[in-house]
Amino acid sequence: MSLTTAIEAKNVVKKYNDFVALDGVSLDIKKGECFGLLGPNGAGKSTLMKLMYCQSLLTEGELYILGLNVKKNFREIKSKIGVVPQDNMLDEDFTLLENLKLFARYQQMELSSVDEKIFHLLRLFKLEEFANHQISQLSGGTQRRLCIARALIHSPDLLFLDEPTTGLDPQSRLWLWNFVKQMKEMAGTILMTTHYIEEAEELCDRVAVIDHGKILSIDSPSSLIKTHIGEEVVEFHSNSVDLNYYINRLKENKFEYQVYHNMVLVFIKPEQNSRLLLEIIKSEKVTLRKPTLNDVFLKLAGYNLRDV
Repeated sequence: MSLTTAIEAKNVVKKYNDFVALDGVSLDIKKGECFGLLGPNGAGKSTLMKLMYCQSLLTEGELYILGLNVKKNFREIKSKIGVVPQDNMLDEDFTLLENLKLFARYQQMELSSVDEKIFHLLRLFKLEEFANHQISQLSGGTQRRLCIARALIHSPDLLFLDEPTTGLDPQSRLWLWNFVKQMKEMAGTILMTTHYIEEAEELCDRVAVIDHGKILSIDSPSSLIKTHIGEEVVEFHSNSVDLNYYINRLKENKFEYQVYHNMVLVFIKPEQNSRLLLEIIKSEKVTLRKPTLNDVFLKLAGYNLRDV
């Protein structure tokens, strides 16, 4: 394992009885990068993350966190990482301040440094005025900030953020985005899962698109867009009578496309001309736009809703 690698997974498999949640996942995450796991519900994102922070046991394969094998060194790994799970898992019997002190005790921190570190985090996350509030008195955004402060109390080398902004208001989400950017500037290593495509595009140096327990593609957001989509996307609507005609014309001119009900998305590659396509299409609803990571996600993972 390279000295610059924070996480290395080799053919990772996770099974629950006969169900295969992860099927041969391999990836490496560099120190100092923000890496995103992007996928629909039930894709395997949280399952993979739980293996990495040693909450779940590996079925097959090899997994190293900060050079340590998760099968043998889970105690040491837990001392070096910070985890913000999907559920806040805060103790409602205690105040905000007491929750932080309890976690510091769990991390076996030096008592002489605990108070100083806690009050630094309270200031950093703008939690000072809530220090003596019960957890039930805190808003969802405040609880989420507390969870991140808790994860950082022992100065971890690697931070896991599992769906960090789900359920947050726009102001809290923007605050968290700025926090992640600050962490990146300090060369902090972050692994995050998210349902928000724009979040991954904004924050992540690289993204892995995962579905049905398999990695479909890994690269920077811009490179994923260039590789899988191209330079432009043309969207148009067609009635069911004309749809087959348009699909045949797209095939004749070697345009790559995707159909969702009566909407057609056509991906324009660098060597292709969108003007030719616009001459072919006779629709009242035509949009020519720049591609996004959302286009990549939907192309690779599909449009179908998942039951989970």
